[in-house]
Amino acid sequence: MLAFRLPLTLATAFLTTTAPTASSPQQDLSFFLTSAGPGNGAALGGLEGADKHCTTLAEAAGVRGKTWHAYLSQQALDGKSAVNARDRIGKGPWKNAKGVVVAASVDDLHSDNNKLSKENSLTEKGMPVNGRGDTPNTHDILTGSRLDGRVSTDTGDSTCKNWTSSGDGAALAGHHDRQGGGVNPTSWNFAHPSRGCSQDNLKASGGAGLFYCFAV
Repeated sequence: MLAFRLPLTLATAFLTTTAPTASSPQQDLSFFLTSAGPGNGAALGGLEGADKHCTTLAEAAGVRGKTWHAYLSQQALDGKSAVNARDRIGKGPWKNAKGVVVAASVDDLHSDNNKLSKENSLTEKGMPVNGRGDTPNTHDILTGSRLDGRVSTDTGDSTCKNWTSSGDGAALAGHHDRQGGGVNPTSWNFAHPSRGCSQDNLKASGGAGLFYCFAV
């Protein structure tokens, strides 16, 4: 029986196109905007449920071996301690799915120097998310945080009851495309409060229950 051999140039091309590259931007992924929320409004299962959702999406995109935390703050309610989103996302730097460094550190992330934008705040799949002018507009991103990345000290609900409510309450949200209305229209993490916590209420104000995920 004659052995079948590929020409050297063809074999080399085959290996080049099929062999994975460990240094590809996708494997360096350490920041993304969720391509979808759990589907129950702002009821994310608390911080733990949101973190798990980040991990599930990342692993489905082929990124494994990393610990993911959602950029969400938690209020001091029902026996829970206050948690600041900025304190749970690691030290940075963080790269999106295309290898762009969106922020070098926590301070950089919360400064005017960060590179967060509609073009750079990509999903775990490396895709952009609809913003103002798109149909539907889904630029409202849940954070429960003020401009500095810390939980609000106001007495009202700013986290949809610590990410367990899909009805009553409200959550602070940012604009991933850095445009729109609200008290801080160009802020990625605190543009305005949501109209409510249900999926329909989030849609009504330009959202879809999406949030940011960071590798810690």
